[in-house]
Amino acid sequence: MPAIAQLTILAPGLLGGSVARAARARGAAQRIVLWARRPESRLKLREQPWCDTVADTPADAARDASLVIIAAPVNQIVPLARQIAPALAPGAIVTDVGSVKGEICRLGHAALSPRAHFVGSHPMAGSEKTGWEHATEKLFEGRTCFITPLDATDPAAAAQVVAFWHTLGAEPVTVAPDAHDEIVAHISHLPQLLATTLCSFLTSKNSAWRNHAGGGLRDTTRIAGSDPKIWREILEQNRDEVLRALSQFEDELHGLRTALANRDYLEVTARLERGKAYRDQFRPPPS
Repeated sequence: MPAIAQLTILAPGLLGGSVARAARARGAAQRIVLWARRPESRLKLREQPWCDTVADTPADAARDASLVIIAAPVNQIVPLARQIAPALAPGAIVTDVGSVKGEICRLGHAALSPRAHFVGSHPMAGSEKTGWEHATEKLFEGRTCFITPLDATDPAAAAQVVAFWHTLGAEPVTVAPDAHDEIVAHISHLPQLLATTLCSFLTSKNSAWRNHAGGGLRDTTRIAGSDPKIWREILEQNRDEVLRALSQFEDELHGLRTALANRDYLEVTARLERGKAYRDQFRPPPS
């Protein structure tokens, strides 16, 4: 993919900062422009070698951009898309990194069409840490990145977004926005709730127990350290799919509880083996 003339990133946190660093390291953009909400963040970003300009407003940052990445929390993506719409060059492409896609894609498309193109993205990368200070140019290497065009999305615009993420080292997968939301409700949002709920439950027990925790509890609950405010916004936007996933998981947990209560250890073993088989078939993590 030829280098983008101007890449603009709005509200760079961990993901947005990593996009900028990866784009600079891989020569994906000739010019990188950033905008951050806080003046103190803009001041610090001006000192970073992986950006060329830090704008004072989202519209100023988006002007002349070929590709805009909105890296804000999910409840701010559509308002930012609407805010920058009048400043966009004709044919400009806007994408995002939000972990919910259905409503964002539909409203984003409506906000920009027909002047510019909105194509949803969701890189399956990140950590419990937040902020561009933790950004790394290798964050997306070998990681799935969902691209979520609507039926009305311009195919050439969607292809350019796929090519961009591929340039950053990600492995793009194209799915419909609603299909994406069902998938991540099970493989991302449900695990977050299980880790968080386990830690919440353990607060009712002796607080000294945590000092004896081994790797199992630490590994299982690592993501419970994620920002609660960000996760509340995600759960609000993907409420229906998360509720369906929780209901199905409750059925699975009830089945295990019933088998254990009935001393049906063959069934308990079958469930343990089924879980191990699923886990054993995970792809190796990127090195």
